[in-house]
Amino acid sequence: MAAAAASTPQGVAERRGIPAAAFVEDVEAYLRQSGLEVNSALAFLQERLQQYKIVEMKLLAQQRDLQAKIPDIEKCLDIVATLQAKKDLGEALIADFELSEGIYSRAKIEDTDSVCLWLGANVMLEYSCDEANALLKKNLENAKASLEVLVADLQFLRDQQTITQVTIARVFNWDVHQRRSKQAVKET
Repeated sequence: MAAAAASTPQGVAERRGIPAAAFVEDVEAYLRQSGLEVNSALAFLQERLQQYKIVEMKLLAQQRDLQAKIPDIEKCLDIVATLQAKKDLGEALIADFELSEGIYSRAKIEDTDSVCLWLGANVMLEYSCDEANALLKKNLENAKASLEVLVADLQFLRDQQTITQVTIARVFNWDVHQRRSKQAVKET
C-alpha cells in the first residue's frame, strides 16, 4: 500500500543530504499512511518546500562563489605562465599593481623563480613557478568538479521542489473534492 501511495523518483532517498520528495499518486492512502489530517499534511509539505528553498539559496550562493573563483584561478594560471614565458625569453615583465584603492605602482619583474599565492584566511605562501602552476591547476580542476556537483544538486533540488508543489496541489485539490462531495451529499 505504501508504494501505491507515494514513490520517489528512481528510488533515490536523498542526494548529499537533500531528502527526496515522494510523488503522491493516491492522496487518501498517503494521508492514511502518514497519519496526518489534510491541514497537517499541507503544513508539513509547505514546511518541506520552505526547507528546499533555503537549501537552494545556500547552493546558489556557493555556485556564485565558485563561478567567481574559477576565472580568478584561470587568471592566476595565466600570470604564472606569463612569468615563466618572460623568464625563458630572458625579458623583464612590466606590471602595474594596485597599492590601495585607485593608487597603482609599476614594477619591473626580472628573472623570478617563485610567486606568492594568496591562500585566504590572511595566508600567503611562496611557491616555485612549477609548484604554483601545479597547485593552481589542481585547484581549478577541483573548483570545476565542485561546480558540476553543485549544478547537479541544484537540478535535483528543483525537481524535489516541483514534486512537492505538485503534491501540495494534489492534496489541496483532493480536499476540495472531498468537501464538495460531502456538501453535495448534505444538499440531497
